[in-house]
This record gives sequence, structure tokens and C-alpha cells, in this order.
Amino acid sequence: MNIAALSESAFSLVPGTFLDPVAIGIVLGGTALTVVLRNCAADVGRAVAALVSLGRRPFSADALLDQTASLERIARRHGLFSLDRSVIADPDMAAAVEAAVDGAEPEQVARLVNDRITARAERHRAAIEVWTGAAEAAPAMGLIGTILGLVRMFASMQDPATIGAAMAVALLATLYGALVANLIAMPVASRLKRLARAEAGERLRLAAPLAQLASLERARKRELAA
Repeated sequence: MNIAALSESAFSLVPGTFLDPVAIGIVLGGTALTVVLRNCAADVGRAVAALVSLGRRPFSADALLDQTASLERIARRHGLFSLDRSVIADPDMAAAVEAAVDGAEPEQVARLVNDRITARAERHRAAIEVWTGAAEAAPAMGLIGTILGLVRMFASMQDPATIGAAMAVALLATLYGALVANLIAMPVASRLKRLARAEAGERLRLAAPLAQLASLERARKRELAA
């Protein structure tokens, strides 16, 4: 048999060659169970919800900075209390503007922004850890599937008809564990980590402009008194 024939024979696999429900159940089920046991339900929910953000561009604070500049112009003209009727979609920015309207000092507003950035980063970190944990658990579940398949194979040596199925579980479980870890879980965790780091850096740009809003009312009153 020549090399061309060997190659054709090697790649002419039936579609279901690499599909084994038992191995899939062991790896996916075991990985999911490990993730649920390791993390609280809220973190698991955030990790699943974070999948929506994978295709988005990294967060940019430019639009929020433009809105802050518009709010500053309004506050200089009509007073800081006029911002109370402003519609602000971003919750962190809305909280900072509300604090400024309520009379918070610039330092307090800056601290509030930083605290909310820290809290947001902590939520992102929890979601990232869920996917990192899945990447760690999947190969272990694959190894467990391999051991179970080998045990089943050695236990059925008297019945050659069952050896092939047991060997398939043993080999494919390892394959599935490696694929889940390296092609799904770890890339997702890495992508979320980059997005979270970019968002934290961008949101830090908002601290100074939002803190500046808190000082406008005092400056406006001085201008009116003069």
C-alpha cells in the first residue's frame, strides 16, 4: 500500500468517530459539577452572562467623558442641581453625579468612582475565575474518564465486543478534556481578563472629571456673588 493510500485510509473516518456520549458526559458533566461546587451561583451566572461580551470591542470611556463635559457645561450655566434631571445610563457615572448633586466633596466623588471601579473589577475577577477553574477541571475530568474507560476495558477482556467502546471512552475523554480546557475555557478566561483590564483603565479616566463636577457649585456661587 503506497503513502497516498495510507493517507486516504487515515482520514476517511466516519463522522461519529470522535463522538462518544459517555466520554462527553464525563468531561462536560464533571467540569460543570466542579464549577458549581467551587463557586457561588451568582459568580457562575456572571461567568455565563460574560460570554455575551466576548465579541464586543474593549470598553472606551470617550462617550462618558463627552457626556461629563456636557454635564459640566450645564452645571456651570444652570447650577449643579440641574443635573438631577439628567439621564445617565452608566450606573457608576450616575452614582458619582448623584453624589456631587447631593453635596459630596470632590475627594469623596473621586473615592466613590475608584470604589465602584474596584467593585466592578472584583465581579469581573470572579467570573474569570469560574472559567479558569473550568480550564483546570476539564483535563482532570478527562483523566477520570480515561481511568474509567481503562477499568471497563480490563474488566471486559473476556468480551472482545466491548473492548472497543471502553477504549474509545478512555481515549476520547482525554481528548475532550484537553479541547474544553485549551479551546474553550482558557481562551474565554484570557479574553475576559483583557477586557476587564482595559475597562478598569478606561474608567479611571472618569475619576478626575467627575470629581470636578463636585466643585462647580461652589465656584458658581462665588462667581454670582462677585
